[in-house]
Amino acid sequence: MKKITVLLSIFVLALGILAAGCGGGSKGDKKAASGTPAAKEELIVGTEPSFAPFEFPEKDSKEFTGFDMDLIRAIAKEMGYKKCTIRNMGFDALIPAINSGNLDVSIAGFSITEERKKQVIFSQPYYKSGLAFVVRKDVNDVTKFEDLQKKTIAVQMGTTGALYADKLKEKGAVVKTFNTSDLACMELKNKGADAVISDLPVLQYFLKNGGSEYAKLAGEPLTAEDYGIVISKKNPELAKQVDAALDALKKNGTYDKLYEKWFGSKPAK
Repeated sequence: MKKITVLLSIFVLALGILAAGCGGGSKGDKKAASGTPAAKEELIVGTEPSFAPFEFPEKDSKEFTGFDMDLIRAIAKEMGYKKCTIRNMGFDALIPAINSGNLDVSIAGFSITEERKKQVIFSQPYYKSGLAFVVRKDVNDVTKFEDLQKKTIAVQMGTTGALYADKLKEKGAVVKTFNTSDLACMELKNKGADAVISDLPVLQYFLKNGGSEYAKLAGEPLTAEDYGIVISKKNPELAKQVDAALDALKKNGTYDKLYEKWFGSKPAK
């Protein structure tokens, strides 16, 4: 047995030398931003692509586009991955998929909350957002959040907007939950809801792209929130590498370019 072990060790060593010789200097051998090579060639990313302008289907394509999508692809490249595979999942399924090991990371406009931090690791914040609400144009008696009492509110399930809407249930509000933000907005258009609570940039994009024909922003933003990338608590090293890649993208100007592409201005410093 010892002899076989020795021979096997020599064989493995030879293979290692051969692999090093073949790969020397190749662009594909780029190291991760943290200074260590990516553990795998492929980064598996989960998202729920109905959250424009962060993640949504690209027109005439099977690919997904948006700020989050551009950012995670840039992060994967910076970390040294050769491939970034993005999987479409329901929002409520993303954290369970992270914790079961079916995904490496998830990016889907996740607000960093204390409750979620009990389940997963968040990257450093990559976007500052906040909750807001829109109402149908024919709803004229809502100027602040409290005015939504006794109104019908549409929200995306599992989001902080849904949690906020629940505060009004005991005061007579009816809360309808939907799988996506798009469906919640469609309920508003069909007059099945008086209001939609969601993230401010999402609602602004919705209004800009046709929603303003029948909806309007009402009141002031409800909260200020940070978005973060989700990683399993079983993989703290990956979380460190994601943060290091984000730092690198901010330093080399890539982050600012992507931000300006999707939001029309550079991020506030």
